[in-house]
Amino acid sequence: MSDNSAVPHYPAASSRPVFQKNSRLSVLLFILLLVLGIAFAGVNLFRDVSDAGGASTSYVPYLLLGMALLIALGFEFVNGFHDTANAVATVIYTHSLTPTVAVIWSGFFNFLGVLLSSGVVAFGIISLLPVELILQASSGGGFAMVYALLFSAILWNLGTWWFGLPASSSHTLIGSIIGVGVANALIHGRTGTSGVDWDQALKVGYALLLSPVVGFVCAGLLLLVMKRVVKNRRLYSAPQGNRKPPVWIRGLLILTCTGVSFAHGSNDGQKGMGLIMLILVGTMPMAYALNRSIPAEQSPRVAALATVTQQELLRQSSGVPMPASPYDVLTAYVRTTTLTPQVLPALAQLTGAIGDQIRQYGTVDKIPAQAVSNTRNTMYLASETIKHLKSEPQFRLPAQTQRDLDALKAELDNATRFIPWWVKVVVAIALGLGTMVGWRRIVVTVGEKIGKTHLSYAQGASAELVAMATIGAADGFGLPVSTTHVLSSGVAGTMAANRSGLQLATLRNLAMAWILTLPVSILLSASLYWLFTRF
Repeated sequence: MSDNSAVPHYPAASSRPVFQKNSRLSVLLFILLLVLGIAFAGVNLFRDVSDAGGASTSYVPYLLLGMALLIALGFEFVNGFHDTANAVATVIYTHSLTPTVAVIWSGFFNFLGVLLSSGVVAFGIISLLPVELILQASSGGGFAMVYALLFSAILWNLGTWWFGLPASSSHTLIGSIIGVGVANALIHGRTGTSGVDWDQALKVGYALLLSPVVGFVCAGLLLLVMKRVVKNRRLYSAPQGNRKPPVWIRGLLILTCTGVSFAHGSNDGQKGMGLIMLILVGTMPMAYALNRSIPAEQSPRVAALATVTQQELLRQSSGVPMPASPYDVLTAYVRTTTLTPQVLPALAQLTGAIGDQIRQYGTVDKIPAQAVSNTRNTMYLASETIKHLKSEPQFRLPAQTQRDLDALKAELDNATRFIPWWVKVVVAIALGLGTMVGWRRIVVTVGEKIGKTHLSYAQGASAELVAMATIGAADGFGLPVSTTHVLSSGVAGTMAANRSGLQLATLRNLAMAWILTLPVSILLSASLYWLFTRF
């Protein structure tokens, strides 16, 4: 990196992309898709509630549900236009695609990424929340939690977008979750550090912190490798006028734009899914607390597995008195991770209760509406307990008992951690539509204000290839990473490797946004949660 004091230099105004205003047809199409998405969600909601045998004498639950869903989809919409630039900036500034085509293309593959996502990231995010709030999702505290999360994430995303700063939606949401956990602990007279699953938070934090470093270093190295292998000088110079890049590099740039868009949808779309499932479980537990699509023939096997696991746990904890309230024992264990002798008998009692209930009703689908919330909470708490027991460094169970616990956890997760197809569709629509709005501000930052020279074809391809691979790998491991951080760091890495110089003013602003995102979102969500619990 050299000549840091030089002023930014671009070849000619004609080499910059032309950003056209949206046509009337595109605006009408946008409105049509928005209305269809809302209608689709409404129809499926009423159908699911009817199929579950639920009937409400008041419209208040539906009103609360509708408001929360709209705000959650609003978060995904803002996430879409906040992060679109990370996928399209390179293809726009290398003239591989026109801005309009690039944005529509990116929106479509964001849509596909959401639809084909696994859901692992969604529940990885949710597990950061205090277990007592997840178990009380239908209480006032549960609603306060959801609204605090959504409002704080949307406010910070909108603020950074307004100033054209590519801040991280992942950092924002995770900071909001930590803020709610800390506030909840303080409100109940505990220390703030006891309100968050810090093991999971550290796991997520490492992914978020390391991903920009990976983006910067790997994109820079990839560019240097390309320079040694591919000797076509045109690849390493800025576009001349509106000339398209060579066919193969253009294809590569479009391919990486597609990959980043798909990976962004698959990873970031799941964050909204997790929040929506919290909302659905809290407002309509009879329809969404348990996965009613589990095959009937699977239920007897789960019941038998629960009973066998109960007997094995009782043998391992022989001589330990049964706790009066196994629910309280396991809730305290999951919250504090302090293992006591009563944890195993308490878990045995819960697994036995799960097996008895499944045998009583025959299948999960036949559990009555008034009982599903308790059954779901019991299953969720048992699953979280098993997860924490596996991570105990000095705690070992016999191999067969551990295998049975793992198998039981998989069945419990299948029953409680699911995402209906229509939720994926509406989140995909929200994220896809969001990519088509408000993207210009951050596109200009990524394309013009990180380096001191115009982005070359090879720089764009290197940054996008690394971003696509990093986000795809994180999605495979169920970890949320910041598309913004990876891509913008990748662009900066290619500028450094190319000795093009970096615009320190922009980098300072980016660093400030990155540094402030976590503390501001923590403080904002904690304050909002405290305020909402007062109503």
